[in-house]
Amino acid sequence: MFGSTLDAVRGFRRPVYAVAGGRLINVFGAGLVYPFASIHFHLQIGLALSVVGLGLLANNVATATGTAVGGYLADRYGRRPVMVGSMVLSAFTLAAYALVTTGAGFIAVATAAGLTTGLYAPASQAMIADLTDPAERERGYGLLKVASNVGFGSGFVVGGVLYEFANTAVFVADGLTSAVVAVVLVVALPRVHEGRPAATLSESVGDWGRAISRHRLVALALLNVGFAVMYAQMQATVPVVASETLGLDSAQIGTLYVLNPLVLVVFQMPVLGMIGDWRRTRGLIASTAFWGVSFLAVVLVDFVPTLLGVGLIGAFLVLRTVGEVLHSPLVTSLASDLGHADERGSRLSLIEIAKRLGMGLGAAIGGAFFDFGYADLLWPTLLVGCVGLAVGLLALERRVSPAENGVTG
Repeated sequence: MFGSTLDAVRGFRRPVYAVAGGRLINVFGAGLVYPFASIHFHLQIGLALSVVGLGLLANNVATATGTAVGGYLADRYGRRPVMVGSMVLSAFTLAAYALVTTGAGFIAVATAAGLTTGLYAPASQAMIADLTDPAERERGYGLLKVASNVGFGSGFVVGGVLYEFANTAVFVADGLTSAVVAVVLVVALPRVHEGRPAATLSESVGDWGRAISRHRLVALALLNVGFAVMYAQMQATVPVVASETLGLDSAQIGTLYVLNPLVLVVFQMPVLGMIGDWRRTRGLIASTAFWGVSFLAVVLVDFVPTLLGVGLIGAFLVLRTVGEVLHSPLVTSLASDLGHADERGSRLSLIEIAKRLGMGLGAAIGGAFFDFGYADLLWPTLLVGCVGLAVGLLALERRVSPAENGVTG
């Protein structure tokens, strides 16, 4: 299976690998802080988990705003300058987390970091679409996922050890990785898409306006909000369960969380190959089933011995990761094909905005459940949400053509 993964990531143009390499470095930085942000600001700084959730909501709303801007800037001025600019600015905003000591400071820094990092995603996704043929596009997005999760897993392990000795150093290191990515992109990435510099601002905004006027795309975006609420729990609430309920320290949590990128790296490409003949909506429905079972595993943590509870957190990570393997490339590919290539950046930015809003809502909702004493009800609520997502995807499938839904021939 690992050999098939290697085979699947071969054969792309060199700039595709430059984008993937930059992604690996950048996500390594994110992995340094990802499992520990809630623990640090809640247990070390002393912020209420609902305040941490509010800060994560502000971050994701700001990221959504940055993504909206980044999407149409990528179409107007080209992908490369937007990607480089995002990384340069993020080097400063991400490192600023190390200075946070209050709730207001956390929300302010989270907002600034969201704005700068949000510029990047639609430009990089559109760059991959520009550099790949339709038949290999899902493999291209799969390559990004593999690169992301090699970086993510490495970051989890290094971050867990680093946090034990100097907990704010992980935030500074995160900022430094963005600076490194900016250099890599300047050196290795060509200007494949020159943009439309003669276009007026109203025309550029109009591209995004047309994107949000397409009912099928908006329906897909709303469903992506729901998926992102599920995603958010891995960062916002599950680490708190692992720390407070099971007593795991940061190094142990970081090591356990390596299951997420490990499963993605090993299974991403083979699973895409297995479902190559599926309708994309059917793959997304299968994703909801894995998410639902993962939440059942968390429900059981309170009722079993500690060692078995650790195993259940591991099961959660594996099951939700299989759901992610199915979700991420399929929803991006589906959105990519719902319109003309010249507006692809704006379409993908809408999908990314939906994800960021859902991540923020998921963090805020999860934090509120915990702070107000209803933590046990969070997981059944999310399970019901998975059922709702599956029903919504079946309805969307009727409005998408077979070709748009990934059916060839």
